[in-house]
Amino acid sequence: MRADARRNYLRLVEVASQAFIRDGTEASLEDIARTAGVGIGTLYRHFPTRRALVQAVLDQGRLDLEARARELRETAPPEEALLVWVRGWIRHTARYRGLAREYLVGIQGGSDELKDSCESLRSMGRDLLERAQAAGAFRPDMTVDDLIKFVSAISWIAECSPDGEADVDRLLELTLDGLRVR
Repeated sequence: MRADARRNYLRLVEVASQAFIRDGTEASLEDIARTAGVGIGTLYRHFPTRRALVQAVLDQGRLDLEARARELRETAPPEEALLVWVRGWIRHTARYRGLAREYLVGIQGGSDELKDSCESLRSMGRDLLERAQAAGAFRPDMTVDDLIKFVSAISWIAECSPDGEADVDRLLELTLDGLRVR
């Protein structure tokens, strides 16, 4: 990529990230391009679809979640590792209005652009969940898809609620408590 094209790409991702936090994933692409100082054609050359732009914005968060999953797998007991990682995933997802829906669509196979991120999150979640189940902490009939739906639901509530942070902790505890082996 030429230096000017790379600068435009990075600027578009930076501006889109702020727009998605402020206005959600349905933020105006024209406004994003204008704020980044490029034309809409430049935006579309780099990101042919809205979801491709969403994917680019989310890549860093996904990489952070992957690193955190690896760290927790090595340093925390299985139940704690799952809980801490899920809490981080919810906070990441709730940061961007509309992202919970995008992840849910992507994980259910409805978005090619988000497929890699979604599969990566599914794999990390499955690994941490299976470790917690093997340790006897969670019900054996819980699936990674159940976990993803819980994350999406709690993330959506957190992004919509004025008490989002408190709601996340309470709802996550209630949900996981119902799935713990007694």
